[in-house]
Amino acid sequence: MRTIERARTLTSPANPSTSTPHTAAPGGAHDADATAKTAPAGRFARLSHLAGRSFIPLGLFARLPLAMLTVGTLTMVTSVSGSYALGGTAAGAVGIGSAMGAPLLGALADRQGQRPVLLASAVLNTVAVIALVLATAGLDAAGTFYAGVLAASFAAGASSPQVGPLARVRWMALTSEVPAPGSKRDLDTALSYESTADEVTFVLGPALVGILASLLAPWLPLALAAAMTIILVPAFANHPTRHAVRPLGKAARAAGGSRGRDRIPRAAALPVLTMVCMGTFFGATQAGLSSFSAGLSGSELAGLLYAVMGLSSAAAALSVAYWPRRFSLCWRWVLSAVLMAALAVLLLVPSSLAGMVAVLLVLGLPVGPVMVTVFAAGGVLAPAGRLGTVMTALASGIVAGTALGSSLGGQLAESGGYHAAFLVPVGAALMLALLGAWAAAVLRRGQER
Repeated sequence: MRTIERARTLTSPANPSTSTPHTAAPGGAHDADATAKTAPAGRFARLSHLAGRSFIPLGLFARLPLAMLTVGTLTMVTSVSGSYALGGTAAGAVGIGSAMGAPLLGALADRQGQRPVLLASAVLNTVAVIALVLATAGLDAAGTFYAGVLAASFAAGASSPQVGPLARVRWMALTSEVPAPGSKRDLDTALSYESTADEVTFVLGPALVGILASLLAPWLPLALAAAMTIILVPAFANHPTRHAVRPLGKAARAAGGSRGRDRIPRAAALPVLTMVCMGTFFGATQAGLSSFSAGLSGSELAGLLYAVMGLSSAAAALSVAYWPRRFSLCWRWVLSAVLMAALAVLLLVPSSLAGMVAVLLVLGLPVGPVMVTVFAAGGVLAPAGRLGTVMTALASGIVAGTALGSSLGGQLAESGGYHAAFLVPVGAALMLALLGAWAAAVLRRGQER
C-alpha cells in the first residue's frame, strides 16, 4: 500500500505541470523525509521499501524470455534444419529486430505510458514466438519456408518487451522523491541491482535453453519463453510502480520538444554509442573464446567460460552501491574503462582453461561498474520526458554492438586465431574510456549551466 500511495502522489492532479517522467509532486520531499525515517537501513533492503517486495522478482523473471530468445532461435532452427548458417541467420534476425524495435517501444512508452506499450508488446511477442516455432517446424533440410522463419524471427526480436530498460525508468522516478543525498545513493543501488539482474538473466537464459533443448525438445525453450512473456510481462506492466512514470503530455512536448530534439544527438547519443562499444567488447570476447576453447576441449565450452566473466561482473555491479559518493560518474566511467582495456590484454596470455578462467574472473570486475555508470549517465543526459527512449536505446546499443563484435571477432579468429580476435575487446575498451572523457566534458558543461 505504501508503494501505491507514493505512486499516486507522483501522478496527482496537483502537479499538472510535470514535464519529466520522474518529477515528484509538491510536498513529495516532506513525504519522502517521513518515509526515509521508517525505511530499512540496508542499501538493497531500501529497494523493496521503495518499489514493493514483488517488483524485484517480477522484474527479474519478466526479462528472462528476452535472454532466451536469440540462443533459443539459434538452437531450434539449427536442430531442425541441420544448418548452422540457417540457425545463425535466424538468430541474427532476432538481434536486428530487437535493436530496431527497442527504441521505438521506448519512445511509445514515453508518450503513451509504459502499461499499454508493455501489454501490446507482450501479446505481439507471444504471437511472433509461436509463429516462429510453427514456421521452423515446417523447415526441411533444403531450408524450404525459410523466409517465414526469418520474418517471424525479426518480429519476435522487434516486439520483445523492454522490461529491463523500463524498470530502470521506474527506479529513476521512484528515487527522485527521496531527498538528496539519499536519492543518488538509492539510484546507484537500484542501477547496480539492474545491471546484476541483466547479467544473471543473460547467463541463466542460455543455460536454460541448453538444458531444455538437449534433454526434452529444441522448441520447448521458446514455448516456455512465450508462456513467461504472456504471464509475467502483463504483471510487470500493471505493477503499482507504473504510476511513478508519467507519459509526456502534448503540452510538455510542445513546450520542450525542439530543445529535446537538439539535445538527443549531442548528449544522450554518447551513452548509446558507449553501449555499442560495450556490446562489441562482449561479442568479440565470445568469438575469441569460441576459437580458444575449440583448440582445447571443444567450442561448446565457450559459453561456460563467458559465464565466468558474467559472474564477476554481476558481483562488481552490486558493489557500486557502496562506492563513495565523491567518486563521480565521470571518474567511474573513465577509470573502469581504462582498467577494462588493461585487463583485456591479459586475454592474449593464457594457454590453458584454468588460466583463461582466472583472467575472465578478473576481467569481469570493471565490466559491471561500467554498465551501471553508463546507464546512470544516460539518465542524467536524457532530454526531458525521453528516459524510456534513451534506456531502450542503450539496450539496443548492446545488441547491435554484440553483433558487430561477433562479426569482427569471428573474422579475425578465422584468419589469425583467437589472439587476433582478442584485439577487438582491447580496442573497444579503449573507446569506452575515450567516450567517458567526452561524456565528462558534456556533464561538466551541463552543470555549469
